[in-house]
Amino acid sequence: MTTFDKIIQENRSLAEFLQHFRRERHQYPELSNQEFETTRALRNVLRQYDIDVLDLPLKTGLVAEIKGAQTGKTVVLRSDIDALPIEEESGVAFTSKKSGVMHACGHYFHMSAALGAAILLKQHQTELKGTVKILFQAAEETGLGALDVINTGVLDKADVIFGIHNDPTLPVGVLGSKPDALTAGVDRFEIKINAKGAHAARPHDGNDPIIILSHLISMLQSVISRNVPSHENAVISVTQVHSGSTWNVIPDSAYLEGTVRTFNQQVREQIEQRFRSLVQGIQIGFNAEIELLWHAGPPSVMNAPQWIDFVLDVAQENGFTAKLIEASPIGEDFAFYQQKMPGVFIMIGSGGPYALHHPKFRVNDNALYPTANYLYQLAKRYLTEN
Repeated sequence: MTTFDKIIQENRSLAEFLQHFRRERHQYPELSNQEFETTRALRNVLRQYDIDVLDLPLKTGLVAEIKGAQTGKTVVLRSDIDALPIEEESGVAFTSKKSGVMHACGHYFHMSAALGAAILLKQHQTELKGTVKILFQAAEETGLGALDVINTGVLDKADVIFGIHNDPTLPVGVLGSKPDALTAGVDRFEIKINAKGAHAARPHDGNDPIIILSHLISMLQSVISRNVPSHENAVISVTQVHSGSTWNVIPDSAYLEGTVRTFNQQVREQIEQRFRSLVQGIQIGFNAEIELLWHAGPPSVMNAPQWIDFVLDVAQENGFTAKLIEASPIGEDFAFYQQKMPGVFIMIGSGGPYALHHPKFRVNDNALYPTANYLYQLAKRYLTEN
C-alpha cells in the first residue's frame, strides 16, 4: 500500500465525498463570472459543515473562514472555480453536460481539494492558532479574477498565501515549486490596420493592408531576438490573422492578435514600448491607420523564497515526492495576491496524459484527497510555527 493509499484510507468517507463532488462539478462547468451554480454548491457544503462564508460583494466565488481557538496569524489557501469554452472529448463517464463548456484546466480539482482542506480544518478548529481563509476564486481564466477578491479588502490583514494548480506533466504523487518566477507575465495584443482596398489587378490604386500586416509580423519577430537580453526568457506569438473575403479584391483592413509572455517586469515593459515604436514606425512608413490595443494581464508569479523549503517539506511529510521544478510560460492571476503578501504557488501532479486546455484533459482522482490533506497540513503547520 502506498503512502497515498494510507492517507486516503484514514479518511475514506471524506475522500469519496470529494471525488463525488469533483465529478459532479465536472458535469456542470461554468465559464468565468458565470459560476453561479458552482458557488451555490460550494456554499451549501460549507454550511453543512458549519463553516463560515464571509459576506462579500462578489458576483461569483466566495471566501470561507475558519478561526482557531487561539488568536494568531492569518494564512490564505486559494483555489479557482471557472471552466473553459471547450467541447469536451475526455471520454470520462461524468463528462460535461454543457455543450461547449469544459473543466479543461482542472479547476474542479482545485476547488474540491480546497473544500476538503476547509472541512479538515473545521474538524480540527480547536487545535488552530490563528485564522485560515479559503478562497474559491471566480474568473481565473480572464486573468483578472483575483483583483475582484483583493478589492473587497478581505485579504488586507493576511500574512501569507498558498495556492495550487494541477500539472499534467507531473505524475500523481509528485509536487513541485520554485523560488521567484514560476509562471509568466501575460499580455495580449491586438493590431487593427485600416488602409485602402482596390481591385487585385490594380494594387497601385490602393494601400494593401495585407502587405502592412506581413511587415508587422516580420518586425515583431525581431523584438525579442534583437532587444531582449539572451539570458531572459520571453515569447511573442501571433495567434490570429484576418483580412479579406475573396480572391480578387485587396481589402481595406487587416487584423492580428497574439500574446507576450515574460518573466521579468523590466523586460515586459521594454517589449510593450518596442511594440508601440514599431507600430508607429510602420504606420508612418506605409501611410496607414494602425491601432494597437494592449491588454495587460497578470504579472509573473513570484514565489517567496523563504517559504519554498516549508511547502516542500510539508509535502514530503504527507506522502508527496516534493521537488524544485522549472518555470512555466502559463499565466496565473495568483500573482496579484503576491503583490499584497508573500506566497507560494504549488504545482500538483495530476498524471496527464493530455495538457491543460486540451479537450481530452482529465485529472487522476488519486491525487485529490492527498492534496486536500496537504493543504490542511500546510495551513495548520504555518499557524503552529508562526
